[in-house]
Amino acid sequence: MPNYRRFYSGNIWFFTVVTHRRIRVLTTETARESLRNAINHCREIYPFAIEAWVLLPDHLHCIWDLPDCDLNYSRRWAIIKRKFTQASVDRGRPPFWQNRFWAHLITDEKNYENHMNYIHYNPVKHGLVKRAADWPWTSLHRLVEEGKYPAQWGEGVEIPEGIGKE
Repeated sequence: MPNYRRFYSGNIWFFTVVTHRRIRVLTTETARESLRNAINHCREIYPFAIEAWVLLPDHLHCIWDLPDCDLNYSRRWAIIKRKFTQASVDRGRPPFWQNRFWAHLITDEKNYENHMNYIHYNPVKHGLVKRAADWPWTSLHRLVEEGKYPAQWGEGVEIPEGIGKE
């Protein structure tokens, strides 16, 4: 079992954010750079830590740890989405993002583990790769380097019903 955090402040959240009409743009080099810049800009104003992340062509999943007593994740997503859209060189495109996103408060260690697994297994679930470690845009690589996941993580992973949202 991976070596997960053991503390829950009430400010650890799982998110699913989807592109408008599921346009497959997020894994392009330009989109990844724009998203990274938008997140960095937002974190300068409204800090948060990214516990886990996976970027797929038409959506992303992540877990954020917000500062104590700060639940303003909606404002953060608004900033990120706006900055990403402003950076787009293709102004003739429809909106890049769905208006809403899915947010779920992580309540305990098991809930955290299930959502971490869901995030890192998602590229396999969608048939993009055979092994989770083969997907390039995921925090799984960082967590393996930090020793929190074994190098061959993902074989035999079971995601309970009701975990994640797309």
